[in-house]
Amino acid sequence: MQPLFSMLALYNRWANERLYEAAMALPEAEYRSNRGAFFGSLHGTLNHLLVVDRIWLRRFIGDGPTYLRLDEIIHDDRSDLALARRDEDERIISYIEGLSEPEIERMFGYRTIVQPTKISQPLGSALMHFFNHQTHHRGQSHCLLTLLCGQECAPSLDLIVFQRQTGIGLG
Repeated sequence: MQPLFSMLALYNRWANERLYEAAMALPEAEYRSNRGAFFGSLHGTLNHLLVVDRIWLRRFIGDGPTYLRLDEIIHDDRSDLALARRDEDERIISYIEGLSEPEIERMFGYRTIVQPTKISQPLGSALMHFFNHQTHHRGQSHCLLTLLCGQECAPSLDLIVFQRQTGIGLG
């Protein structure tokens, strides 16, 4: 499982770089416009992804900021948000690359935020959720980009495109 999670961590960084490049090209008003997405705007959605990634990394490694709300705006300035995203992606890669198979298989405990409950599950299944959650909200962000500026500005975020470009996961 460790090679799979390493690939997903690298894919996560690649997809975020593509997504942020497109988001940075948008006019400010479009970037911040509430389009009825789960977190309103592209800005709200990208902040949510960073908040939740930090929440999970704190659960995984016991270090990092704490948040009480999933819709918190960490960085109002999108350039600062992009820099924080890059740093967090590197943190994710570093954490994942340091995991062993026995660590991935161990039971892992944490407390939820919205309806505080203690949860225990294998670390590997929590990691699957972690990466799936990122893909889910990047998909929403991609939809917002498409609505705001058309298909020509919304980059492909398909895993297979990443694999073909990098050779990671192809053999």
